[in-house]
Amino acid sequence: MLVSEKNALTIEIEDLTKSFGDQRESLLPILQEIQLKHGHISDFAQQEIARLLDIHPVEVYGVVTFYSFLSTEPKGRLIVRLCQTITCDLAGKEAIANTLEKELQIKFGETTPDKKFTLEYCNCIGMCDQGPAMLINEQVFTKLTPSKVIEILKKFN
Repeated sequence: MLVSEKNALTIEIEDLTKSFGDQRESLLPILQEIQLKHGHISDFAQQEIARLLDIHPVEVYGVVTFYSFLSTEPKGRLIVRLCQTITCDLAGKEAIANTLEKELQIKFGETTPDKKFTLEYCNCIGMCDQGPAMLINEQVFTKLTPSKVIEILKKFN
């Protein structure tokens, strides 16, 4: 990372602490904003957040790695998260997973070479009565079938 980028990120985080506050309870909203804008939370960002909130960097890292919607690594612009609960399993999740991997030509945990899609499992998206279900970024899709998944992905290409 260039020095000017570091300075810009420091200024950005300082502005976020002005908006959300410089107390420990501001950690998650600040992390969410950094994730939203940059697609991940770099080591440098974690260090700066820790410094500005006066907490240990390992606390910041612990929060980033605990929440599945936060990441230390860059991901695709579109994150496809397939629910992997037992109810989605029973509703046909495996066929959906196979369709996603085939259509995106990546495995779960991977990102397409063009950095457009990242494919992940998530533990629950709260749509157990409408499974199988997935998210693409914040958009929810339910009662999925393989053909429905193909149509959904076409809308994002």
